[in-house]
Amino acid sequence: MKTLKFIRPIFCEKITKLLTISLLFISLNLSISSCNVINKTDNSSRIIQSVLSDPKTFNVALSQESPNIFGLTYEGLVRENPLTGEIEPALAKNWTISDDKLTIIFTLKEDLKWSDGQPLTVDDVVFSYNQIYLNEEIPTNVRDSLRIGQSRAFPTVEKLNESQVKFTIPEPFAPFLDSTGLAILPKHILEEKVNTKGSDGKPLFLSFWGVDTPPENLVVNGAYKLKNYVTSQRIIFTKNPFYWEKDIMGNQLPYIEEVVWEIVESTDTSLLQFRSGSLDSVGITPEYFSLLKKEEKRGNFTIFNGGPAYGTTFMAFNLNQGSRDGKPLVTPYKSRWFNNVNFRRAIAHGINRERMINNIYRGLGEPQNSPISVQSPFYDQTIKGYDYDPELAKQILLEEGFKYREDGKLLDSENNEVRFTLLTNAGNKIRESLGSQIKQDLSQIGITVDFTPIAFNVLVDKLSNSLDWEAHIIGFTGGNEPNGGANLWFPDGNLHLFNQKPQPGRQPIEGRVIADWEAKIGQLYIDGARELDFEKRKEIYDQTQQLASEYLPLIYLVNPYSLSAVRNRIEGVEYSALGGAFWNIQKLTIRD
Repeated sequence: MKTLKFIRPIFCEKITKLLTISLLFISLNLSISSCNVINKTDNSSRIIQSVLSDPKTFNVALSQESPNIFGLTYEGLVRENPLTGEIEPALAKNWTISDDKLTIIFTLKEDLKWSDGQPLTVDDVVFSYNQIYLNEEIPTNVRDSLRIGQSRAFPTVEKLNESQVKFTIPEPFAPFLDSTGLAILPKHILEEKVNTKGSDGKPLFLSFWGVDTPPENLVVNGAYKLKNYVTSQRIIFTKNPFYWEKDIMGNQLPYIEEVVWEIVESTDTSLLQFRSGSLDSVGITPEYFSLLKKEEKRGNFTIFNGGPAYGTTFMAFNLNQGSRDGKPLVTPYKSRWFNNVNFRRAIAHGINRERMINNIYRGLGEPQNSPISVQSPFYDQTIKGYDYDPELAKQILLEEGFKYREDGKLLDSENNEVRFTLLTNAGNKIRESLGSQIKQDLSQIGITVDFTPIAFNVLVDKLSNSLDWEAHIIGFTGGNEPNGGANLWFPDGNLHLFNQKPQPGRQPIEGRVIADWEAKIGQLYIDGARELDFEKRKEIYDQTQQLASEYLPLIYLVNPYSLSAVRNRIEGVEYSALGGAFWNIQKLTIRD
C-alpha cells in the first residue's frame, strides 16, 4: 500500500515502492539521483548512488519522508509491480480472499529469516500490525490508510497457525490487499521497546533505531542491510545473507554485493560526476536533458523517459485557524486571507505555470491539476485547473475587499500589506526556481513574497510539529491507488498539512476549524475505499479532485516527466515512472 510521503523531487528515480502516502499503502519509494557500478577485484560488485541529504530515521514506522533507506532494507507480505500495477507476493507465498471480501488469509514462504539469522514468522506479522502500525501511541503515517469505511475501524490481524495469518475487515475495502504491503518488523527485537515506557510516559520505541544506531544493531528482512553510516558523507549497505529471494537457478539474490549512498547536497555535483564517467546513472532534471541527450551515444548510456512522473508538487497556505497557549498559529489577518477561497483562487490565477514548464522544466512537463497522479487510472482528465490571468486575479482580489496602494502594493481592507513567507527545501534547484518565479509572478498582482529555502528536515518539522509556517512548496509521492492519499485528505490525517491537527505528544490546538468542503473530501475518501466497482470508485474520486480544484487547499503546479540516464553496462533495467530504474535492484547485474 502506498502512503503519501514528503519527497525531495530532485530525485527522478525510485528504487522500490514504499507504500503511502499515496501515499503513498506504504510502499517504500526510494528516489535517487545518480548511481555508479564498480567491479571489485573479487568479482563482486558495488553500486554507488547519490542522495541529497542524511536520513532522518532508521525506524520505518516513524519515517515521514522519501527517499529513505527502507526500500532496500524491508519488505511486506506483498509488493506492487510498477510495470503492471499488479500486487505480487513478497514475504507471502500466496493468499486467499473470502467470497464476502472481508477476509484474506496469507501463507508465508518457508524458511524466512531476519538479517540476524532468526526466523521470520507469523508472530512478526501479527506484531508489526497490532503492536506498531495500529498502536495509537506510535505516530505512523500509515495508520490512516488502514482505517476501514464509515466506522473508521481497523482490520483485525490474527495468527491461524505457524504459516498462516488472517486479516479481517468489517466491510469491503477496495485497497485492502495493498494494505498488506507494509514493512514487517522483528518482534524479537522491538517488542520490549514497544511495551516499555520511558520517563516521559512514551514507548521507548519512539526513540529506538535513530540514525545514531550502530548498523549491526539494525535487523531487517530486505535485500540489503546497513553496513556503515557516516553523517553528511555516506551510507553503505551490504547484501543481506538471509534474504529470501532466489533466481530461477536457485542463486540467492541480490547479485550486487554493496550499495553506497554518497550524500551529495548538489545535483550539479552529481551531474559533473556522471559526465566524467564516475557515476553510472543520474536522475535528469530538465535543464540538463538537452546536454545529456547529445552525449548519450558517446557516454554509452540510455536516457529513459517514463512519461509524467508519479507524485505532485504544490504550493499551500496554512489554513489552521487554531492557537497554542493562546497564541495563534498564523497571524490573524493573514489567516483571514489564507482562508478566503477567492484569495487562493487569485493566487492560482497569478501563477504562470506555462512559464514554469517552458523556463524551469524546459518543456519536459505539463500542468498538474489534481491530487491524483496523471498516470493513475483514477485521474480526472476533465479538471481544467487555473490559467494564468493576472488581470482576473486582481479583479477577484478587489471584489474581496482588497485594494491597491499608489505604488501597486496590495493591501487588505484593514490596510495591512499583503505579504507572506514562502518556504521550500534548500538545495532543490527545481523548487527553488519555482519559488523564485512565484515571487516574481505574484509581485505582478501587488503581493510581496518572502521566499526562503530552508533545510528539508526543518521544513518537515514545521509542517508536522511546530506548525509555524505561512506558505510552502513541497511534493508528495504518488501511485495508482487513490487511497494512498487518505492521510493527506482525512481532516485528522497526520499529513493533513494545510490544516494539521497536533501530532501525538504535541501541545493541543484550540480553535481548529474544519471547513465543510474539507470534511466532504475526507468522507469521499472513505466512500471511495468502500466501493469495489471500478467505475463507481472513479466517480467518487473524480468528486474529490473537483472539490480540491474548487477550494484549492493545495495549488498544484507542474508535473515533470520521469527521466533518468543509466549506463548501458547495468543490465536488467526495466524503467517505469512508478518504479524508476532500480525498483528491481536485487536482480540487476553488471556487464564486465
